[in-house]
Amino acid sequence: MRTVGILGGMGPEATVLLMQKVIAAVPATDDADHVPLLVDQNPQVPSRIARLIEGRGEDPAPVLVAMAERLQAAGATALAMPCNTAHHYAGEIEAAVTIPFLDMVAASARRARAIAGQGGRVGLLASPAVARVGLFDRALAAEGLEVLHPEDGPALLSAIRSIKAEGPNGAARAALLAASRALLDKGAQVQLIACTEFSLIPEATAPGTTALDTLDVLVDEIVGFARGA
Repeated sequence: MRTVGILGGMGPEATVLLMQKVIAAVPATDDADHVPLLVDQNPQVPSRIARLIEGRGEDPAPVLVAMAERLQAAGATALAMPCNTAHHYAGEIEAAVTIPFLDMVAASARRARAIAGQGGRVGLLASPAVARVGLFDRALAAEGLEVLHPEDGPALLSAIRSIKAEGPNGAARAALLAASRALLDKGAQVQLIACTEFSLIPEATAPGTTALDTLDVLVDEIVGFARGA
């Protein structure tokens, strides 16, 4: 069983949820059957929203690189990061270490293609920062998919901030549901839950959608790597 290092804290609840999902994904009969994780739970990573949307604040990349280097030095044999937006800095992370980086965005795009089929439409339930930097646009286009973004980005951003401040709540669920319905109306039956705050409220997608949570995809990547797949 190989050890995976987690660049966490973005946000803290999402990191804990990832760990719970990894535990649940392993058919264990004893403690030793579970995936060994090294977790850097660092909520002090500079705000990705401030940097990418508002054009202010510190660059998150040096902090993420330092986390990656610490995890490798501590014995991690691969890295994973339960924050979609922070994958904008994946190149800097990969360049700083010699161990694999389990890319949640690329893996989710591959999974979306398997569900939606070549040329399919995929709705993206994510931070507006993800749309601004084209993170999933590139990954989904590489898989021959069309990506649709919600029109009301500010409402989703407000929902993300409220989850970070209060945890899952009714207003955030309502905002996610409205965005999911709007994407479904545009023909995006397959929808990616591509913000790990929204991974805390996956039930809030619209009836009739096929929702794929990128956090679940990352769990599969972690478990598969740790068990030698």
